Amino acid sequence: MARRRLGFWRRFAAWLCIPVLTVWTKRTWTGMENIPATGGIIVVPNHVSHFDPLVVGHFIYGAGRWPRFLGKASIWRVPVLGPFLRKVQQIPVERGSVEAVKSLDVLIDALHQGGVVVIYPEGTTTKDPQLWPMRGKTGAARLALVTGAPVVPVANWGAERIFDPRTSRLSLRPRTPVTVTAGKPIDLSHWAGATPTRTVLDEMTDHIMLQIKALLGELRGEEPPAALYERPGRRAGTAGEA
Repeated sequence: MARRRLGFWRRFAAWLCIPVLTVWTKRTWTGMENIPATGGIIVVPNHVSHFDPLVVGHFIYGAGRWPRFLGKASIWRVPVLGPFLRKVQQIPVERGSVEAVKSLDVLIDALHQGGVVVIYPEGTTTKDPQLWPMRGKTGAARLALVTGAPVVPVANWGAERIFDPRTSRLSLRPRTPVTVTAGKPIDLSHWAGATPTRTVLDEMTDHIMLQIKALLGELRGEEPPAALYERPGRRAGTAGEA
C-alpha cells in the first residue's frame, strides 16, 4: 500500500496501532493472496473477541489494503472519536431503524469506490461456548447480492487469549500468538440475480458462515461442529444488522 495514498490520518492511525500490535501479538498470517489487490471486496471474519477487529485489521493492512469496519452510528457522535473515525474512513451503521437503508447506501458507495468493507456476519462475538461461529445475520449477503462484490472469508484465532468475551479478562502479555487466514472468495453464483427475499438471504448467509466455520476448523486443527451455533433471540435481516 503506497503511503502517499493513505493520507495523514490513516498513516497516523497505522502509526498508533501497528507498533503496539507488533509487540502485543505474535502473528501467523496465511492466505493473503486471496485478498484482491484492488477493487471493492467484502471481508467476512468470525468474531471470537472484542480484540479481533485489531487483529483482522492488521492482517488486511499487511495484505496491502485499508480495512473499513462497520460500527454503531452512536460511536460517531462521541467527541474526538467520531471525527477521527470519519478521517480514517470507518463506516457508521444505524441499527434497527429506517436509517439502516441509508447505511446500505454508504456501504454500496464504499465498495464502488474500491474499498475493503469488513462485516462480521455474526454481528457480535460468538456465544458458542467453544467459540465456533454462530448463525449469521443477513447484511453481508444482502450487500453481496446488490453489488456483486467478492466475499472473502477470514478466520482468526488467538485474539480470545488477549480478551476472552466469556470471562471479560484482558491479558497484557506480549507476543500472544494470533493466527489469521483468508480463504478464496466464496462462490455465490447460485444466487446471482436472485431477488433478495428472506429465504434467499438466509441461504446465502448460512453458506457464508459454513465457509468461515470450515476455514476456522483448519486454523484450529479441529473438526468444527456439524451445525452452526443457534444465536440467542430472533434473527434479523436488515443492512443495519450486518
